[in-house]
Amino acid sequence: MDEDVLNLSIRQFLKKVGITSQREIEKTIRAAVDQGKLSDDDLVNVSVTLRIDHANADVFIEGQLKLQ
Repeated sequence: MDEDVLNLSIRQFLKKVGITSQREIEKTIRAAVDQGKLSDDDLVNVSVTLRIDHANADVFIEGQLKLQ
């Protein structure tokens, strides 16, 4: 295994995940605020499950987002 190649691949994947996730979160939260489902003082619970095939690994990551 080439550590440099793996590291670069991981960074590229994480960049894709980060950009896509941010866009989807922003779009969804804006829509919920516009529809009155969320207000500015709400905390939004978010989570992601990272699945790693061939290792049978699922990693659950969760957090909260503040709107103001």
